[in-house]
Amino acid sequence: MGKPIIGITLNIENEEKHSFADDYVSSVYEAGGLPFGLPVGLDVDAEQIADTISGLVLTGGGDVDPTLFGEEPHRKLGTVTPRRDSFELALTQSMLIRDKPILAICRGCQILNVAIGGDIYQDIYSQIDGELLQHSQLAVRSHASHYVTVRENSLLAYVTGHTKFMVNSFHHQAVRIVPKPFIISAHASDSVIEAIESTEHLFVLGLQWHPEALAAGGDTISKRIFSAFIEACLG
Repeated sequence: MGKPIIGITLNIENEEKHSFADDYVSSVYEAGGLPFGLPVGLDVDAEQIADTISGLVLTGGGDVDPTLFGEEPHRKLGTVTPRRDSFELALTQSMLIRDKPILAICRGCQILNVAIGGDIYQDIYSQIDGELLQHSQLAVRSHASHYVTVRENSLLAYVTGHTKFMVNSFHHQAVRIVPKPFIISAHASDSVIEAIESTEHLFVLGLQWHPEALAAGGDTISKRIFSAFIEACLG
């Protein structure tokens, strides 16, 4: 059996340059997958792409357009990329219909939640009451800066073998309302949602942190996440 083909969504800068961090590629490849970059603008071909790839990694990046979940822009909203949103939503929905594995990271976790009919905070510091942790850490990407508590008997708990561990953090948006059949599978000590997952699909997991950066730094838990994802992609 050959390696599973893993589609990795690309960021687009100023509508002219595609990019993504090498950590996504190395984490997928070292776990046994064959990584392929997916540029924006392929909406009409989303179903064919979903038929072709074995699994999908929704990567991090800029903010999600709030009009996609019925809101107007908050004053703290950052840069949005509507063409990227459109493609990733179409592809995510196509993958969900086919019950193919999805690993959604940071912005990807937010896109996943919007794709299933949920919404997000446009800016957690303005829209959540109370004192919050530093969710946009100033340390290097491979540094784990705060704890997450994982729901017992969840996919995330099974994959990692832990119900509490440390993660890195680079976001000011976060998942808010999570519709069924998805559940919240991890949160930070300030109650910000850190992971969601499907209870009706083989492997659909959204993480608010960046396991690819931690895996590149040698983190065992992050490597387990990618290994479990690739194993699911093998069917």
